[in-house]
Amino acid sequence: MTSALAKIERRKKARREVEEIHKNEKHVLIIHYSCESFYDRETGQTPRITSIAARNFASGQTESFSIHKIAELAVCPPEKIESRYDELEKKMLGEFFDFLESHASYDWVHWNMRDINYGFAALEHRFKVLRGKPKTRLDESKKHDLSRIIVALYGPSYISHPRMKKLMEKNGIKALDFLDGAGEAAAFENKEFVRLHQSTLRKVDIISNILGRVIDGTLKTDANWRDQYGIHPIALIEIVVKHPLVSLAGLMLAIAGFAVPFLQSAKDNGSPSNPSTKNSQPAGKDPGLHRPLR
Repeated sequence: MTSALAKIERRKKARREVEEIHKNEKHVLIIHYSCESFYDRETGQTPRITSIAARNFASGQTESFSIHKIAELAVCPPEKIESRYDELEKKMLGEFFDFLESHASYDWVHWNMRDINYGFAALEHRFKVLRGKPKTRLDESKKHDLSRIIVALYGPSYISHPRMKKLMEKNGIKALDFLDGAGEAAAFENKEFVRLHQSTLRKVDIISNILGRVIDGTLKTDANWRDQYGIHPIALIEIVVKHPLVSLAGLMLAIAGFAVPFLQSAKDNGSPSNPSTKNSQPAGKDPGLHRPLR
């Protein structure tokens, strides 16, 4: 019962979150970034950031920050990027955090950017490692993890893994420059910074596409009705108890549920409206002749 009610509450909270994003679309940014692989890192060093993209949900206008763009402005040829990576990465992250500071009042929608491995905390940490100082830390209330919102709305089995890629296939969203995690790691090893940047730009476009479908209710998933709503009889009782209007409606339905069988029973047991009682005596007989003697 508790888990069923918790599921309902999570879904209501997620729906409210989506509605608030929808109301404020002009001040919503979709963010994604690419980085060095964070698996199999023997030294324990946090992965380098290669590119970041922030797309305005309403207008589609996108700001991007990347190693190769910074290198180009610094007149650093691609083959020299690796030797100057710290300098270039710090400059890129500095520009990003300046942008974040000027858009701290916006809502930021992301996909699994939750922790020090991959998230806002990872971006902050890398900047600090490079001796940078983020001027602003984004408030938690401004961060919206679309991947978790979808789980709350459609259930954990709404699509198989990898979820973003499977959602793209299910909804006919073209991959184009999209790279999965392994593809991005390989691109980094091969110094293909432009490909990484293009993949990052494509992913903010994909996340924006998915968000739009969630808002208008057209997102296709593998979830069935029970996966989405998880309605359990005990949970329904609890909902009725918690909400007076629902309780009144439930009471009226309950009364109707008892009344209809009762009236039907009375009808079947000799109500004047029952045609069978009118013709119960044999034709031509006087009912009075069969009365008992007093």
